[in-house]
Amino acid sequence: MCIRDRYQRRVHGEKETMDRKDAMERKDGVGQKSFKPLKKIEKGSKGYGLKQIAQMTLGSGDMHLAVELPSGEDLNEWLAVNTIEFYNEINLLYGMLMEFCTSESCPNMSAGPKYEYLWADGQSVKTPLKVSAAEYIDYLMTWVENQLNNEALFPTQVGVPFPKTFLSVIKVIFKRLFRVYAHIYHSHFQHVMSLGAEYHLNTCFKHFIYFIDEFKLVEEKELAPLAELIQQFK
Repeated sequence: MCIRDRYQRRVHGEKETMDRKDAMERKDGVGQKSFKPLKKIEKGSKGYGLKQIAQMTLGSGDMHLAVELPSGEDLNEWLAVNTIEFYNEINLLYGMLMEFCTSESCPNMSAGPKYEYLWADGQSVKTPLKVSAAEYIDYLMTWVENQLNNEALFPTQVGVPFPKTFLSVIKVIFKRLFRVYAHIYHSHFQHVMSLGAEYHLNTCFKHFIYFIDEFKLVEEKELAPLAELIQQFK
């Protein structure tokens, strides 16, 4: 039995995943919007089959199963597919909070009183900049979007190999995406609760944590702002 057939048997799990996505899409139609355009994995492109597997296993409720590399599949392709999915999830989460995250309410990009982030991408911005949280997240998500749209880094054509630098870039992407979660939990969790989205936020973050832990993508010191929460989720 091939791997796709094996995962397609998890019909109930797939339905749970799609129900959760449908709920988010319905919210999108009545006020929620994506912060940046969502990145799509087109049918027939590199990684599309793995995207289907990822959706079905996530719906099973078993986070270990949801994040582990499917047998016989390429690690880089699994990392690429999931990076896109996590980027899309954070886009939606932050999109519903944009009205609360202003230069007045969040004058700097922080995760509690002990942690502040300055923006630098090492290319167009080499000297770290102190900017508002909204500006920082705009810079961050634009940078990630540019990486995802770079065919040399995230090839979409079947048979085109990933570059040797792929894993190192993936680690930077996940390190930076974590900072959005850290800011949301420290500065906007009350807003999340007022929107009734705390369960969805926690589910997305738990999935994120299990994934980066499975593949050792983010150093422990970078996770310090949410260390206590992470321990509760494990």
